Order: sequence, then structure tokens, then C-alpha cells
Amino acid sequence: MITSDSGCDRFSPLFTDLYGLTMMATYDHHHQNHMATFSLFIRGLDSLNRGYFVSAGLDDCLAHLEKLRFSPRDIAYLKQLGRFSPSFIEKLAAFRFTGDVWAMPEGTICFADEPIAEISAPLPQAQLIETAMINIMGFQTMIATKAARCIYAAAGKPLVDFSLRRTQGFDAGMKVARCAFLAGFAGTSNVLAGQQYGIPVSGTMAHSLILAFGGDEEAFIAYARTFPDDCIFLIDTFDIIAGAHAAVQAAKWLSENGHRLKGVRIDSGDMVEESRMVRNILDSAGLQSVQIVVSSGFDEYLIADVIHSGAAIDAFGVGTRFGVSSDAPYLDMVYKLTRYNNRNVRKTSPGKITLAGEKQIFRHVDASGKFNMDTLGARDEAISETRPLLEPVMKKGRRLKPSVPLSAIREGFQVEFSHLGDEYKALYEPKRYPVEMSPELLKLQN
Repeated sequence: MITSDSGCDRFSPLFTDLYGLTMMATYDHHHQNHMATFSLFIRGLDSLNRGYFVSAGLDDCLAHLEKLRFSPRDIAYLKQLGRFSPSFIEKLAAFRFTGDVWAMPEGTICFADEPIAEISAPLPQAQLIETAMINIMGFQTMIATKAARCIYAAAGKPLVDFSLRRTQGFDAGMKVARCAFLAGFAGTSNVLAGQQYGIPVSGTMAHSLILAFGGDEEAFIAYARTFPDDCIFLIDTFDIIAGAHAAVQAAKWLSENGHRLKGVRIDSGDMVEESRMVRNILDSAGLQSVQIVVSSGFDEYLIADVIHSGAAIDAFGVGTRFGVSSDAPYLDMVYKLTRYNNRNVRKTSPGKITLAGEKQIFRHVDASGKFNMDTLGARDEAISETRPLLEPVMKKGRRLKPSVPLSAIREGFQVEFSHLGDEYKALYEPKRYPVEMSPELLKLQN
């Protein structure tokens, strides 16, 4: 079982804000145990430069809900707090989640104010899981969306996740690699993510290797002797032009010994001008097949800029700005009660109004499959010639289907993404995708 940095059980119900437990205790004390439905959605996007989102994190949420138990250690801690009655704590020892979940499949394109998931369970249970649901799906949806934007900006050039050393903690590093691959990245530098998720791993050397051997050519030859069929030389430790010529010499050694140089990497400087100069050096030496890989501070904006400026770049290592989603480091994902004890409910706070009732999203597409608009409707209604997006994925606390392989989620996303118009994918000021409310859902609100 994977644990967090501190060794804490990732499936502990204590992974919640304190109010999840205080409300749970209040509901229990006053016998408010009826069925409740909560809707999980991203509230608005006016402050974000995002025309769409990519749903992610469902598999982890379902695993969390299935395995949610109060351990003896959890029970002991809650007793120690002195906040909760002995009778309430005693009930927690037998706790398990027994609710139902409707959700979008991971990799589905979605939009603001559309429910990514809806959870129906006895009110204390449904309330307890709020924090975990927002944390898990909010982070992964944020990163999967960032990754999709990078893929779009790269216009077919391969991307590799280099973000591990800058992501905020163990779990974030793992989930960033997973979400990057889900959205189309070619691989990751994260070896543990490669093992756990079956993602291709990529990476060769840092500047310390060149410094340790005292020079470019000496380091390149040493590395080539060790990994003759997997050489991408880092050429900017001292001088990029000198490093490129050293790579040419090492490529000759590889060729003489029956191998071929795969590529060179640039990690600093003016990527446009330097990549062109390096391309000329490689081509003049007959190394047209050697790829130029770049890294250092890339995200969708910089990727688009260097490609537009005519850089001679074949692939990108995408790290810090991607792994922390630097331009939009959070989503305003919320989890709101929409139905309780057979009564539809809604919040009417200014700027934070919610929609009552159990819902469904109906996607309208044209003959080629291109997305035209979405209708947000009631769960039990049907709208002809549309595709419902929310599916039942958990019943009485048990998954209805096995986990979907990451490769299948990736393939599904690629189909989804191809059906979304470019005007909604734009990196700057994307067009707002049309999402309308059905007459039945509107009537329910009124």
C-alpha cells in the first residue's frame, strides 16, 4: 500500500477537515441519517485561462471509498482529542462507506459547473468524504488539464514529464506522472510511476556527470560505453556550441562501434537560436536523425512560443511549471448538498449558488462526433440524440467495474480531445463552451 511522505495511511477517514467529523457527530446525535446527494464540480472559470477541464482521479477516489476504515490508531487519536462522545467513537469502529457514486469516466472533457461526480449515501458518510473527494479529484483534474494544454501547444512533438523534483510531495509526484500520461505525454522521468502505472521512463544525465568527468567529450564517451543504445547527451554544461561538437565526436565513436546517437539535450539559454545552431552542426556532420530535446521551465505557453518562433526542437522535457500548474495552481472544486431525505435543496449565497437535485450531463455532438453543446439536466430525464456523461460506478460502497487501465483512459481521452473544437482549446482567452440547463432541471430549481 502506498503511503504519504509521513507514512500515514492514505485510506484513513482522518484524511478530512475537522468539520467533517464534527458535522458527522452532530448528524449522528440528532438522527440525521437519511440519504443525501452531494455534487462535485468546478465552480466557474472566470479567473482561469481554461476553456475546458479533463476529469481525473476517479480511480483513486473509488479506492479510497472502498477501503475507508477507522483503524485502532485512528480511534485512539479521536479519543485523545476529547471532542467526541464515547458512543459516537464506538460507532466509528464499524464504519464503512455504503453509498453510490455516479461519475464521468476519467479522461472525459468537462466544463465549469458540470458535476464530475455525484455521491449518494447516508448523510454522515457523504459529509465525511468531502475533503478527500475534492483533494483527490481537484488536484488530478487540474494537472490532467494542464497536461492537455501542453500537448495541444506541442502540436505533435513528444513531451516527457520532468517535474518530480519540484512537485509538492510524494503523492503529487506520482499523480502528476499519471495525469501527464493520461493526457498524452510520451513518458516520465519518475521511475516509481513507471513501475506502478506502466508509463515509459525517460532520462539520461545531469550536468554533474559532465563536471565529474571533467569535460563534455570525456563524459559523453563514458556514458556511451555504459549505455550505447540509449544516448541523449546534455550539451550546455560549459558552452553549447562546444558541447554540440563534442556530441558529434561521441556520435562517431558510437557509429564505429555499431551504435547510433539518439539525441542531444539543451537545458538553458535561448532555445530558439541555440536549437537552430545545434541543428546545423548535427546536420553538417551527417546526423540528421539525431533529435534535439529541450528542457528548463517549459509549459504550454513557452512551448507554443518557441515552436511559433521556428525553433529546431524535436521533443520537450516539461517540468516545474507543468507539475505545479504554475499559472492556475488550484481549481475551485466544491462538493455541495443537492438532495436530502427525498427533498431537493440548494444554496443561494451570492456568487455561490448551487443547483438542486440529482443531475445528468447530456452531450450534443454532430455527425462527425464534434462536441456542439452540453445540457445539464435532471438525473431521471432523457434527452434524445445526446450522450449522457455520468455513469454509475459504485453501488453500496462497492465498485461496479474493475479499474480501467491507464492506457485505455489515455486512448479514450485522445478521442475526446479530438472532438473538442480548437476555439475551446486556445491557450489565451478560449471561447466559452455552451452549457445550458434543461427545462426540467430549471423547473426543479424554481
